[in-house]
Amino acid sequence: MIKSFLMIGQSNMAGRGFLYDVPPIINERIQMLRNGRWQMMIEPVNYDRPVSGVSLAASFADAWCLKYPEDTIGLIPCAEGGSSLDNWVIDGELFQHAVSEAKFAMKHSKLTGILWHQGESDSADGKYKVYYDKLLVIVQALRDILNVPEIPLIIGGLGDFLGKTGFGQYCVEYERINDSLQKFAFEQANCYFVSAQGLTANPDGIHVNSLSQRYFGLRYFEAFDKKTQVLAPLSHEVELLDRLSARMHTPTELMFVKQMDFALGKISYETLINE
Repeated sequence: MIKSFLMIGQSNMAGRGFLYDVPPIINERIQMLRNGRWQMMIEPVNYDRPVSGVSLAASFADAWCLKYPEDTIGLIPCAEGGSSLDNWVIDGELFQHAVSEAKFAMKHSKLTGILWHQGESDSADGKYKVYYDKLLVIVQALRDILNVPEIPLIIGGLGDFLGKTGFGQYCVEYERINDSLQKFAFEQANCYFVSAQGLTANPDGIHVNSLSQRYFGLRYFEAFDKKTQVLAPLSHEVELLDRLSARMHTPTELMFVKQMDFALGKISYETLINE
């Protein structure tokens, strides 16, 4: 059975990494929920905006498949760019949509974890003071409603590039939000914090770039797999990403790429048939 993961939060969970800055991840054992069906994953997974791009979810799932070759991973994209914690209240649209998608996915998969990344929109005006308590209500409600009381929650930290340039300059209290996120992960059961230390941003100063999203996903996997807090970059994350990129594609994956190229007008029908 597919092991599925609910992706929630704001734009750095949805992904804004530029699509052509990193090699694509094509893996027939990674599925995404779209239009009510499990489909082979292609980025952007979380199409919340026309500018959606590379997210951490793809490398998280790819690392899983490398270590556990018998598993199939399902991604349930429900992140919404620009959303504040108040937008995720339990009677709100985003929360209700995530619950609906998760329940639907659970008919044909086992909900195995929740991937959370949010906080940039709450990094000003003293919102950090109530962040912990608001997040606790959301997490408890998700676990209760979905009847997964012990499901692991992986919480990503905010990048240390915030508060400086571009749109990120307005996130002046991101360190306080990080303190709340880390405190939450340490105090709440089955919660694990993942540091964004050393990650870099797009030129906008707020969104994690493509390569860093790949590394971030590997850190998320490490936290989930080892059930541990990841408080610094992994010593092996560059090597591991190279291993993932070097994997030989299966015939199904190669055909998937060719069909995509044909549908996008990159190759002719004759080339598709011949290859």
